[in-house]
Amino acid sequence: MFTGIVEAVGKIVALDSGRDSVRLGVSAARIAEDVSIGDSVAVNGVCLTVVEIAAPQLTFEAVYETLRRTTLGQRRVGDPVNLERALLTNGRFGGHIVQGHIDGTGRIASIRPVGDSWFVYIEASQDLLRYVVTKGSVCIDGISLTVMDADDKAFSLSIIPHTWENTTLKDRHAGDSVNIETDIIGKYVEKLMGGWAPGGGRGVTLDLLSRSGYIESEPEASRRW
Repeated sequence: MFTGIVEAVGKIVALDSGRDSVRLGVSAARIAEDVSIGDSVAVNGVCLTVVEIAAPQLTFEAVYETLRRTTLGQRRVGDPVNLERALLTNGRFGGHIVQGHIDGTGRIASIRPVGDSWFVYIEASQDLLRYVVTKGSVCIDGISLTVMDADDKAFSLSIIPHTWENTTLKDRHAGDSVNIETDIIGKYVEKLMGGWAPGGGRGVTLDLLSRSGYIESEPEASRRW
């Protein structure tokens, strides 16, 4: 698990593409000093496993499903990437719950400076936007960010100078694709509240809550549908 607090910006120094996979070599600066083979590292928000270490370079493998759902297949040698090691149990939880499991990609519609900050507008599909809420959390390229506003086509973010200077956001432009991981809590709540349940049921419903004694049932005639 991660928190979306980027520890360092690395650089892709090697790419070895296979038929349905890619092997990435990343110059990882100080991140490489405290990882082992098999450790998880979020690379632009994608949870990848360290398969080789030649400090300061780390090597990862990304398979077809990862390439299909993320922007990793679009990256080139020389591109910067956000890096975060997995959260230690005694570490500070500075961002929000981030799994490193990308839900899909979005497109930067525009970036504009406003005072000392930058407003970033990101367009995404309805499947992703349903989990993006105003003042909620979202992970963009591995960065834990607060949603400034959201509608049915896009959402906006206000980026403070520290985040701008210490992540890959300063290298992004309108039209660029970004990895998006929505808040896992929202997805669990949707499922429990009736999106799906084993055996074809509807999960937690008003009827179930009433029968379980959590709410007082109403006479049939007084119900409004």
